[in-house]
Amino acid sequence: MAERLSELLRQKVAGIWEAQHEHPFVRGIGDGTLGLERFQFWLRQDYVFLIEYARLLGMAAARSPDLETMVCFARLLKETLETEMSLHRAYAAEFGINCEELEQESSAPTTRAYTDFLLRVATTGDFVELVAALLPCMWCFSEIGQQLATQPAPSEKRYARWIAMYSSREFAELAAWCRDLLDSLAAGLPERDLQKLEAAFFTSSRYEWQFWEMAWKMERWQV
Repeated sequence: MAERLSELLRQKVAGIWEAQHEHPFVRGIGDGTLGLERFQFWLRQDYVFLIEYARLLGMAAARSPDLETMVCFARLLKETLETEMSLHRAYAAEFGINCEELEQESSAPTTRAYTDFLLRVATTGDFVELVAALLPCMWCFSEIGQQLATQPAPSEKRYARWIAMYSSREFAELAAWCRDLLDSLAAGLPERDLQKLEAAFFTSSRYEWQFWEMAWKMERWQV
C-alpha cells in the first residue's frame, strides 16, 4: 500500500515541527511559565490571523469540487468564526481587551506575511494546493495540543483551557479530515504538481514556527 502524501510531507517537515514542540512559547504554555504579556500578544495576533484564515476557509468552500467538501469547509468556517474565535474573545475579556480592540489590532510582520501567503495560494493556486497550505495550521495545533495534554495540566487556568481545546477529539477529527482530503485530491497527480503541494506545506509549516517566534519576541514593525 502506497504511503499517504500527508505522512510523507509530515516526515519531510519533522525538524520544523519538532522545533515548534520545543519552542519556549509552546513549552511555556505547557508548564504554565509563559509570561502573560506574551500570551496576550499571541492572542491579539492570532485573532487577526483567524479573521484572514476564515476568509481562506470561505474561499475553500467556494472552490470545493463537490458538495460534500463544500459543506465540510463551511462547517470548519463556522467552527473557526464561532468556537475558536469565541475562545479568543473570552480570553481577551479576562485581560480587559474588548472585541473592538481585537478587531482593530494591526498585523505584526509575520502575521501579515503568513496570511498574505495563504490568500495568494488560495487565489492563484489549484484547489489542492490551497488544501496543502491550510493543513499545517490545523494539524500542528492538534499535534501540539495532544502532546501538551500528556503532561500535568499547568496551574495557569487559561493555558489549561488552551490545551484542552486544541487537544480535543473534535479538533483532531477536523485535522484528520483535512489530511484525508489532501491525500484524496493528490492521488495520481504528476510529480510537478506534487512538488507544488510540498512547497506550500513547507512554507506554511515554517510560518507556523515563525508565528510562535513572533509572539515570543512580541514582534513589531521597526519603522
